[in-house]
This record gives sequence, C-alpha cells and structure tokens, in this order.
Amino acid sequence: MGLGRMLRRGALTLGALAAFGFAFSALRATPALAQQGQPIRIGAVLSVTGPASFLGDPEDKTLRLYVNRINQAGGINGRPIQLIVYDDGGDANRARTFATRLVEDDRVVAMVGGTTTGTTMAMRPVFEDARIPFISLAGGIEIIDPVSPFTFKTPHTDRMACEKIFADIRARGLSRVALISGTDGFGQSMRAQCQRVAQAAGITIVADEQYGPRDSDMTPQLTRIRNTQGVEAVVNPGFGQGPAIVTRGYAQLGIRLPLYQSHGVASAQFIELATAAAAEGVRLPAAALLVAEQLPQNDPQRQVLIDYKTAFEREFNQPVSTFGGHAYDGLMILADAIRRANSTDGTRLRDAIRATRGFVGTGGVVNMSATDHMGLDLSAFRMVEIRGGRFVLIGN
Repeated sequence: MGLGRMLRRGALTLGALAAFGFAFSALRATPALAQQGQPIRIGAVLSVTGPASFLGDPEDKTLRLYVNRINQAGGINGRPIQLIVYDDGGDANRARTFATRLVEDDRVVAMVGGTTTGTTMAMRPVFEDARIPFISLAGGIEIIDPVSPFTFKTPHTDRMACEKIFADIRARGLSRVALISGTDGFGQSMRAQCQRVAQAAGITIVADEQYGPRDSDMTPQLTRIRNTQGVEAVVNPGFGQGPAIVTRGYAQLGIRLPLYQSHGVASAQFIELATAAAAEGVRLPAAALLVAEQLPQNDPQRQVLIDYKTAFEREFNQPVSTFGGHAYDGLMILADAIRRANSTDGTRLRDAIRATRGFVGTGGVVNMSATDHMGLDLSAFRMVEIRGGRFVLIGN
C-alpha cells in the first residue's frame, strides 16, 4: 500500500511508516527540513492556553507529532511540511490577528485549526478572502452551513449532536426536555440547533436556561429546571468548565432525570472536573475514539483509532481525547489532498479536499463534496455513557 493510500485511510501509523524504511527517534524534535523540495507551509491557530486549552492542547500536540512523522517518512511528494502554530488563548480577536499574519507574513498554503466555533468564525473571512483552504476543528454547524468555498471542518456538528441525543431520549420513551446552555459560541449554536430540530425529533422543550462562561454556580438555573412540571430529561449544550459545573450541581441537587452533555466534553478531563460520582450515568454523543477498544473487530475505524490512541498516549503520557483526533483528521485529509493535487495552489487544494472519499479517520468515514464540507453522517457519532469513571459504548 502506498503512502498516499495510507493517508486516505487514516492509517499513517508508526509501523506503516517504518515499512517505508524510515527510522523514528526523537519524535518530539523539530522536524528536519532537509528533504528535497521547498517546505509546505501550513498554519494552525489553536487555543493551546485559556479556557479552551483542554481542546487546543491535544490538537497542538497531535499536529506536531504527525507533521514530524510525515516528514520523517519523506514528506508529501518529496516536500516537508513546515507547521506554523499560534496560540489564540481562546480569544476571537487574537485568532483573527494570527490568521492575518499567517496569510500576509507567513504565506501559508492551508490552515488546520480553529479550536472553537467563535475563533473559527472570526478567522474564516481572512482565509476565504485569501482563497486559502481552512480546515476547522470546531463544532458549530454555521462553519460549513451554508458552505463557504474554502472552509471545511472535521468534528461532527452541533445539529448532529442534538439529533443523536434526541433519538436516544425518544428510545427511552421520553420526550419532554429542558435545555441549560452556555452563552459561548458553541453553546448558543447548539442551543439554536436543538430548538430547530426538536419538533421533527418528537421532542418538546419545556424549559430553557442559560449560563455565562464565568459562572461558577448554576444552582438557580438547575433549581428552576427541577421545579418545571413535566421535565423528563436535561440537555446541556456547552463546552469547557460549564458542563462540569452543571453536572456537579445536578448531583448536589439530587436531580434524578437523565442528563445529556454534548460532544464538546468528550474527554477524560470532563470526568475529572465533574467528578466520577457526579458524572455517573451522564450520556453524550462522541467520536468512536473514546471507546476504540470496545468497537467490534470488523469496525473500519477500530485499528485507526487504536493506532492513534496508542501513539498519542505513548508520546505524551496523557489520555487521548476526541479533540486531538479532530486535528489528526484535518492534517491527514489536507496531506492527502496536497498529494493528489500535486500542488499547493489554493483552488486546486480546495477541489482536492472536496474530492475526499472513504477517508477513515478518528471522527468517522469522511466523504466530502462541493456541497458537504464535513463529509460525516449521523452514523459517525456513537452514544456513550459514563460508568465508573470511564466512557462506555451503549449504542451505534
């Protein structure tokens, strides 16, 4: 199997690369740029620090790890990748400034990054105006709906999260739901999407509470939900510390209704912040990466997920998260597009990314098109439940 096909399958593993005759030592070192051909300059603006650092840190580590591996395997069409990373700290204004710097000063040919919906939306016009492909790692559906010519994304959308959650609620014979949403960009986007798809899903929203990004106690909102007649389940659109505070407060108030979180908390850090006791029984839709070893042997994602999980945890000695997986998918999709286009021209790269078919990544099997700049359907989401401090697969 050629390197290009391995990229398409998401199978660029240490063993696979070794088969090409490359040795791997000092994987965290700065990639050598001594190969033939000029470096391919790829940008990344990530929230490595700040309130979204639990998302941005594994994204940053993943990009550096796999750029290094690609370069040690000979680069792309004989050209090494030069990765240029800026940390926006979760601030949308800083993100836009760095995006401009990547375009005007660094002369990148593509961008893999945008940790949050807010920072992504701030940067999108910069890359669209420059006609440079931008693969976002954020969840909001407005990033790719309606389609912008040069903007793509790898995570599942917030609309898909609502649909997956509501389907599970209905499968439990329930239909009356309360929302408690963060006022951040992702929280508001998912809240709007849940409201939009509720009726078609057979769901009635009977309470609608919100909290700010700096709120440290959601007891008043949760008390109002507890006192609302007829509530059968609670859904929390949000990410960061807010959902952990909601989960702890939920337990402290003794609310016994099913609690659902979004894919924005799909990491072991959420369980740690919320505490395993409070998070017991919480359900959420997530990429299969969280439950890689629980997948059937014939699942097409299983080996890709286990290889990525093993490589990341061995390299950084910390649990894998779906957020790093989004960065892996974005980088590999871009690398394969550059290989197939045999060009770094923005329009040719855009067309090659759109032509991605059958890419097996951590988020699912990706099939993009001119009208679908994400390429995932609802089957890419897995419903998981937190039991005994770990994520357990409860359905497909």
